[in-house]
Amino acid sequence: MANHVSSLKRARQTERKTAVNRANKSRVRGSLRLLREAIAKGDVTAINEQFKQTVSALDKSVQKGVLHGNTASRYKSRLAARVKAVAVKKTA
Repeated sequence: MANHVSSLKRARQTERKTAVNRANKSRVRGSLRLLREAIAKGDVTAINEQFKQTVSALDKSVQKGVLHGNTASRYKSRLAARVKAVAVKKTA
């Protein structure tokens, strides 16, 4: 355990930042899960609405430093392809 005042402060700061990062990461994972469930159901309007919310959550997580920018871009690209595939499948 830390003994110096500065290291005690650092430990407190780390706990707070860890809690914030965990909450942000949990929000992103939950949003991704909801989108995947909507895709599985096949409701196009629900998919489009959830896709907007998921992309927003991913972008916010990049701004906050929870996810790397390229990671979020990869998620968005793959999810967009799945959303498009469902839309094309419904019209065909």
